[in-house]
Amino acid sequence: MKKLNKSFASDNWSGVCPEVMIALQQANAGHVEAYGEENDFYTRDAIKKFKTLFGDDISVFFVYNGTAANVLATSHVLRSYQAIVSAKSAHMNEDECGAPENFGGSKILEIETEDGKIRTGQIEPFLHSIGFQHHVQPRIISISEVTEKGTVYTPGEIKGLTDFAHSHNMLLHMDGARISNAAVALGVTFRELTTDVGVDVLSLGGTKNGLMFGESVVFFDKNLAKDFEYTRKQGMQLHSKMRFISAQFDRYLTRDLWKKNAQTANRMARLLEKSLRLFPQLNIARSVDANGVFVSIPPEIIPRIQQHYFFHIWDENTSEVRLMCSWDTTEEDINGFAEALKKILQH
Repeated sequence: MKKLNKSFASDNWSGVCPEVMIALQQANAGHVEAYGEENDFYTRDAIKKFKTLFGDDISVFFVYNGTAANVLATSHVLRSYQAIVSAKSAHMNEDECGAPENFGGSKILEIETEDGKIRTGQIEPFLHSIGFQHHVQPRIISISEVTEKGTVYTPGEIKGLTDFAHSHNMLLHMDGARISNAAVALGVTFRELTTDVGVDVLSLGGTKNGLMFGESVVFFDKNLAKDFEYTRKQGMQLHSKMRFISAQFDRYLTRDLWKKNAQTANRMARLLEKSLRLFPQLNIARSVDANGVFVSIPPEIIPRIQQHYFFHIWDENTSEVRLMCSWDTTEEDINGFAEALKKILQH
């Protein structure tokens, strides 16, 4: 069988890291109480790891995937007449197939951004609707860490948004599908990006950083988490064999595996950026903050290079593509991509 090159399409395309695969195999022995009940020690131990990293006063729930984590986390604390404020490019708005609106019945108020980040000044116009019965009421500010445009919110930027939210009776939700990459890029802890700066609810992902499946919803106020187990069940996200999600997170959060995997992905992105800057025909379109490289490539060669290493086109109008590095991306992959690109540009 022909060996296929790794892709730069998405960190979702990568496999399961060896340490997590071993944890899954170990969890596959014997019988364990279902649904994460109190005798499921895998789930109990994983939640302890979360509390070690984020603080004791949190509530943690495991779900299958990132869409569910985002949608259930926000819909649980929203009334149908309340709205989510997010960047137009956010997964919550563009890549959940209308799930927030369908499941929670709440409107999304989108903000056009250049770099994927939203600022308080962009949210202020929505405040005029507060208390006016004819308008939807803004209730949640949702941000992505890392953003869909590859940028990273600093703790100070998050604190500014949470302070703004709380001063207007709003909440701050973080889509942390790539929070590990953000923490590594900034040299900070999970706690410094969430608990310490006032985040209210977090969707923490691991699938993009070495897990097979499973995400988590973390509430930083236990009052907000009240009855979430019923929301999760109605949302069809209560995994009967919960241990197979919990065991992954338990290992993921042990001995900084999350950090090691994210460091590799981020380092490979910087190496890829360095390699691409050697080609004058290309233009690095955005800052490389974490594990994504956005670059404009001559449109006529995009299909040719995709035959060797697949990636997605981000903007057809500007021929901007997105190249994502993963926990298992290697220098060999970067060099192979650069070599293939060189050959194509020479002919």
